[in-house]
Amino acid sequence: MKITFTIFIAISCFSFGMFAQETEVDSTYVEEETYYEEEEDTNRVEDTFHSTRVISGHSIETLRKGVCEFRIEHRFGDLAGSDGGVQTMFGFDNLADIRMALEYGISDKLMIGFGRSKGTGAPYRSLMDGFVKYRIFQQEKKGFPFSLSAVATMNGTYMTASSDVSQVSNFPKWEHRLAYSTQLNFARKFGKRLSLALMPTLVHRNYVAADDVNTIFALGGALRFALNTKMAILVEYYHTLEDQTIRTASTNSLGVAFEWITFGHNFTVNFTNSKGFGDVQFITQTTEDWLKGQFRLGFCIGRKFERE
Repeated sequence: MKITFTIFIAISCFSFGMFAQETEVDSTYVEEETYYEEEEDTNRVEDTFHSTRVISGHSIETLRKGVCEFRIEHRFGDLAGSDGGVQTMFGFDNLADIRMALEYGISDKLMIGFGRSKGTGAPYRSLMDGFVKYRIFQQEKKGFPFSLSAVATMNGTYMTASSDVSQVSNFPKWEHRLAYSTQLNFARKFGKRLSLALMPTLVHRNYVAADDVNTIFALGGALRFALNTKMAILVEYYHTLEDQTIRTASTNSLGVAFEWITFGHNFTVNFTNSKGFGDVQFITQTTEDWLKGQFRLGFCIGRKFERE
C-alpha cells in the first residue's frame, strides 16, 4: 500500500551572525539575558527539557513565537572496539554523521524545522528532513499533571541511486526515497531538578530490504537532571518492538549527555551508540553495541535568534 504525505515547510529567518564581535554595549547579550531570566510567574511549568531535542530524538519543548534556532550536530566514529582506539584517535578521525538545521516558532505551541544530514550510508546519504511539532498540553503547578506534544516528520534522500537492484539505495520508484515518523511526547517535571519523558514513536519507510519491515514501533524514554541552573545530565533510550528473527543485527539506541546553557546558546556533548540523526536513522539503523566499545562522541550547538 502506498503512503503519501506532504509537509510544506517554510522558514524565513533573516540575517544572523554566529560570531559577533563584543563591544562595550552588547545588545544581543542583554536581549538573550532578558529572554531567559525575565519570565512571567504563571501556573505553567517551564523548561521541563531546556532544548527542543534531548540527544537524538525530540523533547517536549517547542520554540517560543518568533524565535529561530540554528543547530549544528556532529558525531564521530567509535571510541573503542574494532573501529576505534588509538589508530583512529578514538573516533576523531572518522565522521559518522553531521546535520545542520533551522527551526522556527510559529507560535508558543507550534514550531517547524528543516535540516540536512550527511547520512551514515547505511543505507542512506544526503538526507533532508522536515517536521512539525505542536504542544497540546503544558504541565501546571496546580492543575494538569504533565505536558504533551505531537511531532510529525518526513525524511527524504537525494543520493545517487545504486545500480545494484539488491540494494535499498536502488530506489526503483521516487517514493521509495521517502520515510515518515510520528511521535507523542509525554513529559513531567518533578521539582526543580528532575524531568522524565515517554515517547511512543512510529517510523515508516516506503522501501526496505527483504529481511526488514517497513513500519517499526519504538518506545522512547528520556531523563534530565539539572545540576544547577546552567548544567544538566541527559539520558535517552529508544526500545524497538519488532520481530527479532527478522532484524537480527539491530540494537536499541542509548545515549548520555552533558548539557551546558548560556545566553542564547545550548551546548550538548553526548555519547551514543547511534551513528545517525533523525528517527529514520537512529531508531531503525542502529547496530552498534555499547558493551563492544561501539559508541561515539558527539555534540550539538544551538543558537537562538529572537525577533525584536
